[in-house]
Amino acid sequence: MFTRREYREPRRRRSELSEPYWRQRGWQVSAAFLGVVVLLSGIVALTAGRGTADDRAGAPPSKGPLSGSPAMRDGRPDGCRTDDGGGDVMPTAPPGDVDWRTLGVTRVPVSASAGPTLTQGPVWWCFAHTPAGAVLAAHIIPSHMSGPDWRTVAQEQVVPGRGRDLFVFKRSTVRDDAPGGGRDTGSGSSSVASYAGFSVPAYSGRAATVELLLKTAQGYATTSVSLRWSGGDWKVQPSDNGALHTPVKAVQGTNGHLLWGV
Repeated sequence: MFTRREYREPRRRRSELSEPYWRQRGWQVSAAFLGVVVLLSGIVALTAGRGTADDRAGAPPSKGPLSGSPAMRDGRPDGCRTDDGGGDVMPTAPPGDVDWRTLGVTRVPVSASAGPTLTQGPVWWCFAHTPAGAVLAAHIIPSHMSGPDWRTVAQEQVVPGRGRDLFVFKRSTVRDDAPGGGRDTGSGSSSVASYAGFSVPAYSGRAATVELLLKTAQGYATTSVSLRWSGGDWKVQPSDNGALHTPVKAVQGTNGHLLWGV
C-alpha cells in the first residue's frame, strides 16, 4: 500500500521537470559555475560573498585597452608573456608562484608564469601554453560567468559555435551577480565552496581537460572543464548543450588531485 509521501513524490518531480529551465537549480549552477554550495545529495545552490572593490583591482597587473579581440604578435595576444618552457609535461605540483584573487563569487589562483598575465577590461588573458596554463584557465574563465561582464568574457574566451550560442542564450535569463573584486590576502573565504585542487586527465598542445576539486562544508566534489588552444590562448570549449563544465559530483577524498594547499 502506498503512503501519502509515495503519492506526492512523483507529482513533485513532475512539477520540477515541467518548470522553465531558468528556474531549475541545475541550470542556475551551470550559469554561475563554482560560487556555490555543493550539497552531497547532488543539488547545488548559489550562495557566496560579494567583494566591494572595482573588478580590475584584483586582476593581474599588466593591462591594455579592450577593443574586441586583442592584436596578435607571433601567434599570441600582443603583450602576452608566459613561461611555456614546460611544454606538454604534466605538473607534479601547483605553480610555485601562485597567488589568490577574488573574482566574482569565488577566489581563483593566478600565476606570473602560468597566467593570466594580461588584462583587457574584464578579460584576463594570456595563459601559458602548458598543462599548468590550461589549469589556470579552467579555474578563471568560467568563474567570470557569474558577473555582469560575462558576455564579453564569453565572446573572447569561449570557443564559438552552437555550444557558446546556447550558453549565451540560457545565461541571459539568469540574474548577474554584483561586481566583486579586489585582492584577498587572507586564508579564509566568504564562499562555502572553494577550489581545493586539480588534475589533468587529458592534454595535448591543442586541447585539454582539467578536473577541478572543490571543497565544501559537506566534503569534496569534482567537475571537469574542456579547453582548446585557439587564437594563441586557452579558451573554454562548451558542450553541445551549452554547459561550460560537467555536472558537479561528490567524491570521497582528494586522491588523484594536486592540492592547492590553501
